[in-house]
Amino acid sequence: MSLPKPIRELYPFASNWLETPDGRVHYVDEGEGDSTIVFVHGNPTWSFFYRNLILGLRDRFRCIAIDHLGMGLSDKPQDFSYQLKGRIEHLDTLIDSLGLKKFHLVVHDWGGAIGTGAALRHLDKLDRIQIMNTAAFRSSRMPWQIGLCRVPILGEFFVRGLNGFAGPATHMAVAKKLPPAVKAGYLWPHRNWHDRVAVARFVQDIPMRPEHPSYAALLDIENQLIRLKDKPMQLIWGMKDFCFNDAFLREWQCRFPQATTTELAGAGHYLLEDEPLRCLELTRNFLSQ
Repeated sequence: MSLPKPIRELYPFASNWLETPDGRVHYVDEGEGDSTIVFVHGNPTWSFFYRNLILGLRDRFRCIAIDHLGMGLSDKPQDFSYQLKGRIEHLDTLIDSLGLKKFHLVVHDWGGAIGTGAALRHLDKLDRIQIMNTAAFRSSRMPWQIGLCRVPILGEFFVRGLNGFAGPATHMAVAKKLPPAVKAGYLWPHRNWHDRVAVARFVQDIPMRPEHPSYAALLDIENQLIRLKDKPMQLIWGMKDFCFNDAFLREWQCRFPQATTTELAGAGHYLLEDEPLRCLELTRNFLSQ
């Protein structure tokens, strides 16, 4: 897909593709350096979410940012399962295909479970981890707005027909109003019913009960998190997040008391939009150590 000029100016990156049996997965591969950063987004964002970090870090790091299948510039097959296990497989394949010997991991939203799920398969290559407003463990918390998007038939129509997830996120997930071009950047890849399939499936894939298809995969990641205890970790949290609120932050701190934590009081879920310079500074300092 050819990006409109205002979005391309914000996201001036060459496109790269990973061929999978499920479809083509798009990713950004920018910069050079001895250190590589793998950025993993969640729902309903794409690699566009990390554009400012990539622009600010590619002078020193190789920056790789995946678009999950169905999201961003990746293919949007209508019959893929869009479950956690498959997303981990794609990221795992990308890490292998690029021949990464060592990498840092930066995750946000559902990227927490996907990124750590893949990184646990490459523990010997994993260096530092930056966690931002995410989870990689079970939780009984779910805002009613997200619960509404999971209601059978109604939720599908709301998310795919009315853009009732990605659209509202452009103002509910931020504490500061997004500039028009930035808002357009988040929404452009998911403009119609067909292209919003993964946005809807991401919401449906939140495993709240043991019988859910992705429950076992998430539980396995949760049980293996202890293997990350010796990895340097930084927690950066937008404290105005209505979804991944401070309870999730406290869970990470409880599991990893050695982690460095920065609470951004004026930032929401899209903390890289609300506090871009501060997040860049924190990321650069942490990953440069």
